[in-house]
Amino acid sequence: MAGEGEVITFHSYDAWNEKVKEANESKKLIVIDFTASWCPPCRFMGPVFAEMAKKFTNVFFFKIDVDELQLVAQEFKVEAMPTFVFMKEGEIVDRVVGAAKDEIHETLLKHGGLVASA
Repeated sequence: MAGEGEVITFHSYDAWNEKVKEANESKKLIVIDFTASWCPPCRFMGPVFAEMAKKFTNVFFFKIDVDELQLVAQEFKVEAMPTFVFMKEGEIVDRVVGAAKDEIHETLLKHGGLVASA
């Protein structure tokens, strides 16, 4: 299990369901990176997403490989990679499609992400 400042990658539906439930109960913002190993913009965003996780320690950063956990991708109606879904208390509050790091950063701030002091 990853701690603050880390990206949690899921490889099973059970682990996903358990952690999402826990995160929703915490009332913290969740950002889910829907990615694919064959997607160049996804590979570009991987390190950027990891850096954001270090900065926004009050936010859960989750990563889902759409080929590995297809049902989760379908549940969130993901049609392009990368797609970043923002959730709070079980509700989708926003989404950013594409490797738009500035837009993702602004969306984090908009929904209550706090930048940890370095």
